[in-house]
Amino acid sequence: MTLIESLTLAVALAMDCFSVCLAAALGMRHPQWRPIGLMAFFFGLFQALMPLLGWALTSRFRVYIEAFDHWIAFGLLAWLGVNMLLESRREVEQRRLDFSRLGTILLMAVATSVDALAVGVSFACMGMASYAALAQPILMIGVVSSLLSLLAFWVGFCGRAHLARRLRPEMLGGVILIGIGLKILVEHLSGNA
Repeated sequence: MTLIESLTLAVALAMDCFSVCLAAALGMRHPQWRPIGLMAFFFGLFQALMPLLGWALTSRFRVYIEAFDHWIAFGLLAWLGVNMLLESRREVEQRRLDFSRLGTILLMAVATSVDALAVGVSFACMGMASYAALAQPILMIGVVSSLLSLLAFWVGFCGRAHLARRLRPEMLGGVILIGIGLKILVEHLSGNA
């Protein structure tokens, strides 16, 4: 996986983190540095760990799915992308969650990283066979998720409701994930032709 592909994937996966942090910022009257730092840290950590977990679980069964693994990778990424596109069309509802509680932050970190678990499955299906091959995309996913979480807070505090309503980060993430899935499918099918 090239650096550009890793970065593009990382941005797509970070869109959920961005959305949740933007909503959290809009719910805060003023910046609360402890929850902001914890959210950025745990969102990045979970976004990085989940692909590793998905890869580890799937790579054990790789020999059984090699004949159709490209379809699995495409299907998972397309499904995630379509779900993100559908989510982007829904109105953002203000949830009254207490983002100062560690339990809430961890719950949100897990919830936003489930799609990263599916990406880990696609890593195994793409033939990434070693930790060295995973290092770059996983590190990129974690760092970008943390940075975009911090950016979302900044946007939320500076732009408030006007700008926040106009942003649809899930739409961008969905399009990127579908594009990556199509690229995997086309590369595999053209390689077998």
